[in-house]
Amino acid sequence: MDLSVAAAHVLGDAGVFAATGSSGSGRKQRPVAVVGRDPRASGEFLEAAVVAGLASSGVDVLRLGVLPTPAVAHLTAALGADLGVMLSASHNAAPDNGIKFLARGGFKLSDAVEDEIERRLGEDWSRPVGAAVGRVRDAYGEADRYITHVLDTVSGRLDGLDIVVDCAHGAAHMVAPEALLRAGARVEAIGARPDGLNINNGYGSTHLDKLQQVVVSRGADLGIAYDGDADRCLAVDHTGAIVDGDQIMAILAADMHAAGTLAKDTVVATVMSNLGFKLAMREAGITVVETAVGDRYVLERMKSEGYNLGGEQSGHVIMLDHATTGDGLLTSLHLLSVVARSGSTLRDLASVMTALPQILINVKDVDRGKASAGELTSAVAEAEAELGETGRVLIRPSGTEPMIRVMVEAASEEQATKVAERLADVVRVACA
Repeated sequence: MDLSVAAAHVLGDAGVFAATGSSGSGRKQRPVAVVGRDPRASGEFLEAAVVAGLASSGVDVLRLGVLPTPAVAHLTAALGADLGVMLSASHNAAPDNGIKFLARGGFKLSDAVEDEIERRLGEDWSRPVGAAVGRVRDAYGEADRYITHVLDTVSGRLDGLDIVVDCAHGAAHMVAPEALLRAGARVEAIGARPDGLNINNGYGSTHLDKLQQVVVSRGADLGIAYDGDADRCLAVDHTGAIVDGDQIMAILAADMHAAGTLAKDTVVATVMSNLGFKLAMREAGITVVETAVGDRYVLERMKSEGYNLGGEQSGHVIMLDHATTGDGLLTSLHLLSVVARSGSTLRDLASVMTALPQILINVKDVDRGKASAGELTSAVAEAEAELGETGRVLIRPSGTEPMIRVMVEAASEEQATKVAERLADVVRVACA
């Protein structure tokens, strides 16, 4: 059983697929899947394999073509599909690729469902034949439905704003410039000529140098950068200074709080968000709820407790009133809307928080299971007492490697470095 077939079977068994019914011809109605991809070359043949796998298991397939992950998530819900599939390796280089599954409604699968799909991969199955196989059709025009959706979530226009947008030679290369132009902005797009091999290569949210240069040389108001599948974005102000995910969340949270639309006056962030973000939110009367690192944990907390804004420092921002996952284009439109409505520069808006110096040391070749060793715990307590309210310590074992990450924030970079190096030495001894 291949991966797409296993996913179809597990989601069907779990009741994620809509119940089959009878069509006017008396035949059972088949489940429907939408499939999208980013522009990397391997996506061309992976798309063919996934589509074949789904159709061979009795699923009708709508092939969306090159679209951002959040567009596929939105269209999974908007088109009433039972399953969404996105082929992308996000911010990774072109040789990498991956498969993201989305359940009905456009939400990412839980860990339990993903584990069950993996377990079912080795099982035998009976392949449908004849009229029971799925059918495939192209639905490339549905991109406009997504653009219309994100534009409808924003109040006001962006007339007069001069923007540089970096599409990472990725999935947003068509929809992002088009949406921003429709919103009224003057747009210069860079990183918008994908050839299947250049995705994330020197462009996008992990390579901001070119965006900074173009914004400053053009005299633009600001720049926006997406990653390869456009589920996140970062920004740079008119001076070329980077505005990260924490700052973007702070701007959006403050705006929503003032408008009375921030659910429970709370924003959800991970333990890696800068302490400066948390201090700024506290001063603004906004509660910060923390989760483990990973957008799925942010989303789970938002859904379970009724929050509507959350995200990560990397620029993966979830606006649950409008999307089921992080959406770089949606985030950027709302950020730009605040700039346009306020009449302030992005630099001024970003000053709502002051990021504290943050030092991260990866201590390799250690036993990550000893991260709670008594000697290390005592050293952390001593460091936290030294830092007080203007600093913090985070010791986090890697989920995949024999490595422990030591992160320290402090009032000065010198103090953060000194404390981080001291704790890294303790890790090397206590976790050997």
